[in-house]
Amino acid sequence: MADSTVPHFHNTLGVAVIEIGAREFMCIGAEPPFDHPHVFLDMGDATEIICPYCSTLFRFDGALDAHVARPPECSLKQAAA
Repeated sequence: MADSTVPHFHNTLGVAVIEIGAREFMCIGAEPPFDHPHVFLDMGDATEIICPYCSTLFRFDGALDAHVARPPECSLKQAAA
């Protein structure tokens, strides 16, 4: 189970769209301490979803790794366990 961590993304940059390689992920808004409640989002079969807290539009791109975002700064780097 340790290999299946849920990707976390943020929009500290304030971009209109973040392309990601995951359909299930957490949006945290901005980087702490300016984050919003961490919300789990599931696109299902769709290719886009809007965060209900920060209104960031996330767009799925199957060419990206699950933990990768475009722009890359929007991927929250997880501390090594």
